[in-house]
Amino acid sequence: MQRLIPTGDPERPVAFTEAAEPVPRSDEALVRVEAFAPNRGETFLLENPRPDLLPGKDVAGLVVQAAADGSGPRIGSRVVGHPPLGGWADYVAVPTDALAVLPDALDAVTAAALPLAGITAVRLLRAAGAVQGKRILLTGASGGVGHYVTELAAGAGAEVTAVTATPERGSRLSALGATHVVHDIADAAGPFDLVLESTGGSAVAACLARLRPAGTLIWFGQAGRIPATLNFFDFFAGPENATIRHFHYAGGPYGRDLGTLVRLVAEGRLHPEVGLVADWSETARVLVDLRERRVRGKAVLTTSSTR
Repeated sequence: MQRLIPTGDPERPVAFTEAAEPVPRSDEALVRVEAFAPNRGETFLLENPRPDLLPGKDVAGLVVQAAADGSGPRIGSRVVGHPPLGGWADYVAVPTDALAVLPDALDAVTAAALPLAGITAVRLLRAAGAVQGKRILLTGASGGVGHYVTELAAGAGAEVTAVTATPERGSRLSALGATHVVHDIADAAGPFDLVLESTGGSAVAACLARLRPAGTLIWFGQAGRIPATLNFFDFFAGPENATIRHFHYAGGPYGRDLGTLVRLVAEGRLHPEVGLVADWSETARVLVDLRERRVRGKAVLTTSSTR
């Protein structure tokens, strides 16, 4: 089979190689990959890849071998999955508790855009608690996670102020339910009950300044790749007794949250933002575009035309 592996070249970060078909463990199903979605965080790993790195955590495809222990979907099931690695390939072994079966109406491209970003959004809002009636400030809103958080939080009754770089990207966030869209944190009219921050650097302090007393800031990313510096005394200027939480989505099982995402999409309550679809022969180019933030929402690569 064919697999994409790291090259270490920032302008051509992956290349095809021939590889043996994976041998699933007893609790894994073998999935023939029809589409996969790279994540921006994976582009950072490719800059200085570990020797054993096999990228690929968001896939959709067809079960061609069911798990030997009898768990999970049967042969022939269309699924979306979140394997720990190896998804940028013809076939991938996926733990059955990291799979969800797809309804006929949900295509592989849309499904592949769901796992990491969607699970992050669901778990982030779960960590935040009840958001109905709360004022939320969301940074990095035009990325894959941001679109899901905006629509899910607005649908739950929150007033969302989304921070995004351009008016074009902001119009889509408004359509998904954002009450306000700004292009600079300085233009966000607080105070906010909750801040969901994903860019790092100076954004953390700027967001903190717009938090109400005893409010909560959940820090779930550092897309700008610049460490943040906070001044203890700044808390007394408004967000006194505020809580700052670190959040990371990881930790299986993922199947239940994937099933929730699939159901919401099937019911028309969640609309994945797929900004780019290409054949996987274009993966290297797409990864550079994703790293340089030239893709709005999710990028999805399809494998069907190369078989």
